Amino acid sequence: MDTKEKMSAIGRPVPELPVADVERAQQHYRDTLGFDIGWLYPGKEIGAVSRGDVGPIFFRKRKPPFEPAIHWVFAEDIDATYQELKSSGANIVDPLETKPWGLRQFTVQDLDGNLFYFHHD
Repeated sequence: MDTKEKMSAIGRPVPELPVADVERAQQHYRDTLGFDIGWLYPGKEIGAVSRGDVGPIFFRKRKPPFEPAIHWVFAEDIDATYQELKSSGANIVDPLETKPWGLRQFTVQDLDGNLFYFHHD
């Protein structure tokens, strides 16, 4: 048997983002980025959002300052995604452009400094 035959199936990883306020983060992702709120545990220390194939994304309450997370998100129609997020008021910190490495990409920063690099080949 080769190594691949011995490996069991596992799911994709679930990111956990540090945030100062879980409920506020969920509302921001819903209202500005188009996510659905999944759940919020009693005590509001951890919660989740999702949007289509993105997610779930967990949020965990942390005391600032904390190291923001960085995530890469593939967008099938990068131009439509850019226009949607721009018109919804997302904090676009790097506009849509073709990068020297060949990706069409833009960057969104959330309320807690976490970054999302939206890209298309």
